[in-house]
Amino acid sequence: MKSTDRKMERGFSLIELLIVMVIIGLLASLVGPKMFGKVGKSKQNSAKAQISLFETSLDMYRLDMGKYPTTDMGLEVLRIKPDDNDNWDGPYLPKNIPLDPWRNPYHYASPSDHGDYEIISHGADGEEGGEGEDKDIVSWKALDKK
Repeated sequence: MKSTDRKMERGFSLIELLIVMVIIGLLASLVGPKMFGKVGKSKQNSAKAQISLFETSLDMYRLDMGKYPTTDMGLEVLRIKPDDNDNWDGPYLPKNIPLDPWRNPYHYASPSDHGDYEIISHGADGEEGGEGEDKDIVSWKALDKK
């Protein structure tokens, strides 16, 4: 076997592998935080979109029933016909009531201090109030870009 054949059979040296791993680590540390920052914003936008869908469904329910469902009835009445009314022409939602993007249930109240009803997602922490990703997403502000 010639010496040139041996050079062709050689793999990468340990130093070359370490340099490549350091470069990949640096790239990941620069790009990673920017990508993970977008995840929180996309979850907030998803909650706003789901609340908007609930609002449309609640309006269709009100057209048929003459009023919005009570707090006790909840959003489930958009999927399941109440026993006491024949005007119900649902289901008003194509699928079961989803959890919010942080896997918590939405809170529905009717009547509310903010109008006929309110729908709230308490954000990442699942508790009232908060800043950033923990900020509440509410129906009376669902379309705000802030």
